[in-house]
Amino acid sequence: MVGSGRMASSSERPPRRPTSPDGIIVVDKPQGITSHDVVARLRRLCGTRAVGHGGTLDPMATGVLICGIGKGTKLLTYVSGADKAYSAVIRLGISTTTDDAEGEIVTASGAQLVTPSFRAESQDLVTLDRISAEMEKLTGEINQVPTSVSAIKVNGKRAYNLVREGEQVELKARPVVVSKFEIVYIVNNEELNEVAGLPVVDLFVDVVVSSGTYVRALARDLGAALGTGGHLTMLRRTRIGRVDLAMAKTLDQLTQEATEDRPLPTMPLGEAVKFFLPSREVTEQEAKDLSLGKFIEKRDTEQVTAALTEDNRLVAIIEPQSAAKAKPKVVFPWEP
Repeated sequence: MVGSGRMASSSERPPRRPTSPDGIIVVDKPQGITSHDVVARLRRLCGTRAVGHGGTLDPMATGVLICGIGKGTKLLTYVSGADKAYSAVIRLGISTTTDDAEGEIVTASGAQLVTPSFRAESQDLVTLDRISAEMEKLTGEINQVPTSVSAIKVNGKRAYNLVREGEQVELKARPVVVSKFEIVYIVNNEELNEVAGLPVVDLFVDVVVSSGTYVRALARDLGAALGTGGHLTMLRRTRIGRVDLAMAKTLDQLTQEATEDRPLPTMPLGEAVKFFLPSREVTEQEAKDLSLGKFIEKRDTEQVTAALTEDNRLVAIIEPQSAAKAKPKVVFPWEP
């Protein structure tokens, strides 16, 4: 006789894990997966769907990916706007459809670094002086045309989707800041598997850029300026704002921490927000007013600022409203 109770199916999902507290988690993203894949993994580990990330990394790229958990997603706007540091490898001699190693080869003229003492009639020789001069032109405040396979929307569609559909995408240049674009070392590669016998030059570089800057586009533009073509073969984000790799954990490490029946820990909101915004301590009455959406005295609030209680709880993100008052932009749950 079959009982009325429903037997558990082997295909059923396991019970949801305990929900992690509001905050952020810094992930060292591995190669080969998308930033959304990381978010999906954290949703399972943190027991909540309220997970997002601040600053997409392509599948090829690795490194710092800051993820907001619960109310921590409200901080991601300020994470995305911070400057970012990268280690990268630019390959001169080949250009691709995506400006990185995942695209198809468009041109393959090759490149070879020659010493300054080498003399020939050709003006297209790749010398360290020429590379440095062109890199300098791509440093500072520049107008950059984003890579065509970016997530920028064109007529309501992502540019990378239009490219995949076979459409030609022309994006407008926009101002960005490249505060550092420096060579660490150079390697002359005499032969590559993908283009047998073709010499190329690999530039290992350190880059610091403003939000919205594409390192792939720097590789593309440097190669174009040198007449060799260029693309990115490695990209590792080492820092966002003041959050660096030393604070990051791999997905394997996070999975190991989540094996016990306890919430996966996060960096608390009051601690996390200080990495991206100036902070100001508020009184209990001011905290109460802010939690109700009320203005408070401006005091020394001259820009977007985190309002924290004496015990380091984040109450709100505030901004100046007038010469005397500051208003809440984002409010976080608070109880005395």
